[in-house]
Amino acid sequence: MFRARGLKVTPQRQCIFGVLYGNEAHPTAESVFAAAAAVMPAISLKTVYQTLNDLSSMGEIGLLDLGTGAGRFDPNVETHHHHLVCERCGKVRDLHINLPGLDVPDAARQGFTVGDAEVIFRGRCAECSDVSQSPKTNKEQHV
Repeated sequence: MFRARGLKVTPQRQCIFGVLYGNEAHPTAESVFAAAAAVMPAISLKTVYQTLNDLSSMGEIGLLDLGTGAGRFDPNVETHHHHLVCERCGKVRDLHINLPGLDVPDAARQGFTVGDAEVIFRGRCAECSDVSQSPKTNKEQHV
């Protein structure tokens, strides 16, 4: 795709592609940068941002604003899916379910032609649920 658009496939871009390939964590640009820099210390944050934005504009990855502070990138654009977001740690996971009754009634559309819908379910992941249910220490009980 890069070559077809006249863009070079550089070692830095290949490193970023490798970080994204099969990545189900919906990484931020900063976490992609950290993983890429561990392999290629000279890579710049600007290169990471530019590559992610290029991939997003090509439709190769999705850019998600999940209300967690930083934009997240979703390499899984092949299948339509929803997302689970942990309110405590910010973990994001794909949710592959059908919601056949989900629709916007004509009277509520406000002139919009509705296409796809993406639902974001918020709650706590298993790790954060375990932490919140663990017994409190004496210090925590007195706070």
